[in-house]
Amino acid sequence: MRTLLLLAALFLAVPAHAQGVQQTKGDYQDKFRQLDEVLPDPNTYRNASGAPGHEYWQQKVDYDIKATLDEPKRRLTAKGTVRYTNNSPDALPWLWLQLDQNIFKRDSMAELTDVFGGAGRRGPKVTLGSGNEPTKLSMEELRRQQAMADNSYGYDITSVTLNGAALPHTIVGTLMRIDLPEPLAPGETVEFAMEWAFNIVEEDAVFARSGYEHFPDDPRKGGNDIFLLAQWFPRMVAYSDYEGWHNKEFLGRGEFTLEFGDYAVEMTVPNDHIVASTGVLQNPEAVLTAAQRQRLETAKDAAAPVFIVTPAEAAAAEAKGPTGTKTWRFVAANVRDFAWASSRKFMWDAQGHKQPGAEHETVMAMSFWPKEGGELWRKYSTAAVVHTMKVYSRFSFDYPYPTAQSVNGPVGGMEYPMITFNGPRTTLNKDGTRTYSLATKVGLVGVVIHEIGHIYFPMTVNSDERQWTWMDEGINSFLDSVAGYEWDPDMPWTRSLPRDMIPYMVSSSQQPIMTQSDSVTDLGANAYGKPSAAFHLLRDTIIGRERFDFALKEYARRWKFKRPTPADFFRTMEEASGTDLDWFWRGWFYTTDHVDISLDSIYRLKVDTRNPDVDLARRRQERADEPEAVGIGLNEQQRLPIWVLENPGVTDFYDANDEFTVTPKDRKSYTEFLDSLAPWERTAFERAVKEDANYYVLNFTNKGGLVMPIILGLTFKDGSKEKLSIPAEIWRRNPREVAKLLVYPKGKELIEVVIDPEWETGDADIENNHYPRRIIPSRIEAFKEEAPKTRTGRDLMGEAANAVPDGKKK
Repeated sequence: MRTLLLLAALFLAVPAHAQGVQQTKGDYQDKFRQLDEVLPDPNTYRNASGAPGHEYWQQKVDYDIKATLDEPKRRLTAKGTVRYTNNSPDALPWLWLQLDQNIFKRDSMAELTDVFGGAGRRGPKVTLGSGNEPTKLSMEELRRQQAMADNSYGYDITSVTLNGAALPHTIVGTLMRIDLPEPLAPGETVEFAMEWAFNIVEEDAVFARSGYEHFPDDPRKGGNDIFLLAQWFPRMVAYSDYEGWHNKEFLGRGEFTLEFGDYAVEMTVPNDHIVASTGVLQNPEAVLTAAQRQRLETAKDAAAPVFIVTPAEAAAAEAKGPTGTKTWRFVAANVRDFAWASSRKFMWDAQGHKQPGAEHETVMAMSFWPKEGGELWRKYSTAAVVHTMKVYSRFSFDYPYPTAQSVNGPVGGMEYPMITFNGPRTTLNKDGTRTYSLATKVGLVGVVIHEIGHIYFPMTVNSDERQWTWMDEGINSFLDSVAGYEWDPDMPWTRSLPRDMIPYMVSSSQQPIMTQSDSVTDLGANAYGKPSAAFHLLRDTIIGRERFDFALKEYARRWKFKRPTPADFFRTMEEASGTDLDWFWRGWFYTTDHVDISLDSIYRLKVDTRNPDVDLARRRQERADEPEAVGIGLNEQQRLPIWVLENPGVTDFYDANDEFTVTPKDRKSYTEFLDSLAPWERTAFERAVKEDANYYVLNFTNKGGLVMPIILGLTFKDGSKEKLSIPAEIWRRNPREVAKLLVYPKGKELIEVVIDPEWETGDADIENNHYPRRIIPSRIEAFKEEAPKTRTGRDLMGEAANAVPDGKKK
């Protein structure tokens, strides 16, 4: 360790390279610039605190729909009315609707712009070949191509009328514009009618967000189906204060934002089907048996899920067939969408979740699944629904609707108001039993938590998924991980902590979180994992749990049943937590920087007493402790003579006194120095000399570019340990290099420092976090090298010799 001079005013004279290199002209970066420079200006609709302004508005859309499911043809026909209320200050000459089923048309923008071998489509595709390796087209992709070729998909809009008269309308891909006879003035309402139909896609074939699944091996002749109906009716495009009409083409990845309204929906289905739906069933006496209605009543106060449709009833239904149709009627108030499911295969259980004092004090948590779901669904689906509501309500608000449902079908995971579609199932064994892996169990509990969580974000806090996917997927991934750890911390959850995002954040394919969803190449990492990691970091490391939880709850409360933007989220989190986080939003959400802070050096400094009798003696000892010159040591080994020892007559004053000899002048200078100090200076200096503290200067460089708190794990010679968190603001004047002084009492000697010892910040290179540097632990694995496979490497002679006429080997 190097000992350096401490001046009277306690200025530590550290070498220039240890003080942090100053930035040169033109290369200054302000990582703490205020984000208001890029955020939209506050206004009367959205104020500077992040809350809705005093003139905030949003549209209201009510639907009345009658739909018929033709199971043999797998076709849906429907008609309905739309009541659109213009709460905006603008007159609207036309209305826009979403026709999401049109994405499956062969000439849709999604199909025409699909890149061969590229990212974007849900489901497996192709692997591009190179050299001698052929391009590989998956069986799933072949199936998809054939399904698209064999079927005509997309909406058939047969009628659009106003007061019985045809309304001019123009279809533009997945959108439709309706031209009104006269502009719809602020505060006015228009009601128009539509009739439509479409062929339902086979979800397993085309990788959709809805569709049917066929079970050819069921005992019933012709098999059975599960239908998941979503994006099944022309839905009004959102119209907002910050964008006007949100009429972006639906390309499959970016989802949607919609208007809240009231729904009355009738579904006519085969009379042996069970229907799960957004809303509350209005005619149970017409579609359920007396026993089923009684079970449903019992379930409201049950301590565990109660079967409404038992396994035996579901098995009997799927073995027979319908004798006619039934019409199920549901109503839903203040929802932004509507989805439903229908099948004779469904068993159904339910349990009442209590939230005293809420608008809906009893929420019916329910699950619908076929026999393929097995015990896995019976044990965990509805339980996970209840658990989700308990956890999410702590961070936001009471669950806002009367039902919360989990439905098993072909869709792996999708959410809609009051209903979610979730995919994991059991495996059928040769002996007829059904089992499941731990991964499947984790998958089911995890996807139920995630999708039910979406009923809070964005089905209630109505962010725009197509523009800013992270606002629902990121917040929801954060909360589902919180709920997962509270379910069972020992289960191997798909993690989204800062450390889990390192591979993505250091990759060349990383994009800013604020990238529009259809342009993101890795949506899982970009919109789910990285934002979730950011929120874990804010909650557990930067803000602290109490203030973070308060701020997130305030954001949810402010924007419940409203449409927030990123600016509203950023501003609310800062205002409610009392923390300037512009540096965090800018770095984490708007750039592709990553965390990599290096601890380059540590200098230990001691106070010089300025007393020559003390300091010069110490310096003499330091010189003596230095390694002897190699040549002198070799001379000694050779026993070479030393001239001055063999010739005493040549010695003088300097042989008896070295450069560290104290002279009267030295002592006089020391006395003059003390006399020159003001009383307070002398008091401070003499105290510093007496205490003889250990001064450490730690030098850091920011190699990743993302400014972050510097969290230090400190180990001392006496065996004690400490944790010190230095706020990110230490980088405000120089985001590249900083030095930090730490002072400890004389007996407290620092022997090891580690940056981010608990891996909180997602630091990409943990090896430069250690000082002194550690030996890097790793493993080595022996392997047997295999010859490369080539066409010329085939033993054609042997293959031909072993062939028999039926093509089988002997």
